[in-house]
Amino acid sequence: MVKRIKLRTLFIGGCITLFFLVLVGRVFWIQVWAADSWKDYALKQWSHTSVLKAQRGQITDRNGIVLASDVPAYTVVVEPQVIHEQGIRDEVVEGLHEILGKPVNELEQLIDAKGEDGKLLKNREVRSEGWKVGQEVADKITEFSEKLAKEHKIQETGIGWVRDQKRYYPKEDLAAHVLGYTDRDGKPVAGLEYFYNNQLKGKDGFLDYQSDGKGYKLPDGKEAYEPAVNGSSLKLTIDSTIQYYIQDAMKETFNEYHPKSMTVIAADPNTMEILGLANLPTFNPNNYGATKDQKDFYNHAIKSIYEPGSTFKIVTLASAIEENIFDPNATYMSGSIRIKGTQLHDSKRAGWGTITYLEGVKRSSNVAFINLGYEMLGKERLVKYIEDFGFDQKTGIDLPGEVAGRITPKWEVEYATMTFGHGKVQVTPIQQLAAVSAVANGGKLMKPYVVKEIDNPNNGEKTVTKPEVVRQVISEETAKKTGLYLEQVVADQKIGTGRKAYIDGYRVAGKTGTAVKPVNGKYDYTKNIVSFIGYAPVNDPKIAVIVIIDEANTNDGGGALAAPVFKKIVSQSLEYMGVPKEFSSKDESGAAKETASGKKAAAVRTAPNMVGKPLQTARNELLNQGYDFDSVGTGSSVVSQYPPAGTALATGQKIYLIGEATDKPVIPDLSGQSLRDALEVLSLLKVGIHVSGEGYVSKQTQTVVNGRTEVSLELAPVNKYGEQIPVPSEPPGEDGGEGG
Repeated sequence: MVKRIKLRTLFIGGCITLFFLVLVGRVFWIQVWAADSWKDYALKQWSHTSVLKAQRGQITDRNGIVLASDVPAYTVVVEPQVIHEQGIRDEVVEGLHEILGKPVNELEQLIDAKGEDGKLLKNREVRSEGWKVGQEVADKITEFSEKLAKEHKIQETGIGWVRDQKRYYPKEDLAAHVLGYTDRDGKPVAGLEYFYNNQLKGKDGFLDYQSDGKGYKLPDGKEAYEPAVNGSSLKLTIDSTIQYYIQDAMKETFNEYHPKSMTVIAADPNTMEILGLANLPTFNPNNYGATKDQKDFYNHAIKSIYEPGSTFKIVTLASAIEENIFDPNATYMSGSIRIKGTQLHDSKRAGWGTITYLEGVKRSSNVAFINLGYEMLGKERLVKYIEDFGFDQKTGIDLPGEVAGRITPKWEVEYATMTFGHGKVQVTPIQQLAAVSAVANGGKLMKPYVVKEIDNPNNGEKTVTKPEVVRQVISEETAKKTGLYLEQVVADQKIGTGRKAYIDGYRVAGKTGTAVKPVNGKYDYTKNIVSFIGYAPVNDPKIAVIVIIDEANTNDGGGALAAPVFKKIVSQSLEYMGVPKEFSSKDESGAAKETASGKKAAAVRTAPNMVGKPLQTARNELLNQGYDFDSVGTGSSVVSQYPPAGTALATGQKIYLIGEATDKPVIPDLSGQSLRDALEVLSLLKVGIHVSGEGYVSKQTQTVVNGRTEVSLELAPVNKYGEQIPVPSEPPGEDGGEGG
């Protein structure tokens, strides 16, 4: 018995010892040998990371109107396990199908989905119909879930949504080819979204924290926090109003003539800030997936090359003037010319007989430009000017995918046809606009750009894009002369090819273009690209525009198709920009009358009576009638004006509308005004006046002495445009006077 007890005791002790050894070994394995893996496992159980989403930078137009921004979005989610447990599978499928439009069979597969363990899944996103939807859809999902809960008297329905964010373009297709778009994953695909992605995207932050078994944050747990760095915002040179004018005019022509494509670009020729850019067909970046033809995403303005046709004659004309070989009164025989065995023709093969070169410019005579560019200028100088105008390289515009033109003449006849934009000369629309802007701005080739400012919200830094001069292509005098001749193309209402671009009250310079498209190495005369390019006003250019129409369903040229589009865009834009009109008398042919010196004779205008009218009404009337004006005072109505009603106005003279007087009157900018005009305006404002110097107002300062406002005027011999007026050695003739 004793022996049996000892054996049992020994056995039990051995078991306990063995258990203890196993336990110690297990503890050693867990605490030492496998410590790292178990530590990682534990951390996964109580450590959590929350991503702090960075906000992508806004894109606005030049006036701060939002064109692209991040907005709240919602992703619909379902929990198959809960839905089946509550017995509402079929109702959920039917309800989500009705709200989201997702096919029933796909919803059934989603809700019946099981994991590798054979159990129903807990959480699934409804893609893509329920992915990043708007507030309206999210509200419908919430309403549907509450309805199910009430009908079945349950707490959990297994359907809902999670908050997200998405890119939103509030103006829809406005400036779509400029903005580009991001896909649903937030990846930039085209346009500025792609080109400036590094600046726009920002950097996501995170929050690491520890929680208990129920998911509650531990008060003494370790934390790691890195804030999100939001992306920079872009302010564009685009003006959304001008962009609207462009797209509206394009749609009207597109719907009537059904061309293959259309392209329009508008810019400030003095800086090459792009004011508007559009292509048709286009797309809605909010719903890019609905665009069936990938060609609709193509930005022809910077990616397409084409034979420009007669709009390229601007380069030949400017080059000839620069080299002093253009005599507008010299004559030549129009119709045709033979170059190395090849006969080249005008658009009217019989020609117009012996005509002047100025008439040849108005009629867009190919022979005239062959004589100027090939015979007189010579192919070496011609090619040099073409290169100087930037046609052999990219413009450098800040948009993705720009291509360079091709200047590849080999045979003599190819150099000849280049003078009028055919053959071995292919350009892009943006190159064309940069070139004509050089003529408009005094001969400077400028680098075009779309982004005006980049604002970093994290540190307040602002990067401002400054206009960049590439090179001086032609002299300022040549540019001015070229503009005056191009104005004749539009102003001559009898023979000018650009006469349909004429805008009453604004001086317009421009050129038409019609180019036959080559197909399989041969010209197909049933396929044309027509265009118009120009700027206005000639004497103080504010806007330059190119219009290109590819394969319209008519044989009409650029003067008939593209010029009216140009006219509508430019007339609306100039009025919107507040550029006053100048009215001229017209002769019987419809062209503006000219004096012996070749200048237009301005019609005499008198100041209308605005006194007593509401200030806003008076402003609108003067703007609609093309007067230059300024308003002074805070009152709601006009109490006086200068010049008085019925006074004959000098060309460009400003009308001042005076509101109700106050103790602290707002003094208008009188720079460039004559002393008489300045004194009259200040007298109406009842302020003290001090004058020094002679000529026109060059500087003004405002002070308050004993409670009364006093204005000091410094005069200098400059005109209203800030130009020095030389003292004449003899009385000025017809070209003399203010403005030159």
